[in-house]
Amino acid sequence: MFIIFLRFSENRAKAGELMAGHNAWLKLGFDQGLFLVAGSLQAQAGGMILAHGAERSAIDAFVDLDPFVAEGVVRAEIHEVQPGRTDERLAFLKG
Repeated sequence: MFIIFLRFSENRAKAGELMAGHNAWLKLGFDQGLFLVAGSLQAQAGGMILAHGAERSAIDAFVDLDPFVAEGVVRAEIHEVQPGRTDERLAFLKG
């Protein structure tokens, strides 16, 4: 499982013009079954994505396709997490 933080950078002003492409990229991540959750970080700091079902190299490559990442609107921080305990509704996350 991966937690991806997309933190706004100094190019944040370009977000509006790239929003349609970013939203299309998010949709593709959900359509492919890669993304489980996406949402905004509080205080308009950026966003967070929970991803599952792919190797780290595939996650890295997919994140690089985000127009926000490609244009430097956000900096991506990708954290790999191996869940040890989960609510039974999330048991599929345990490897």
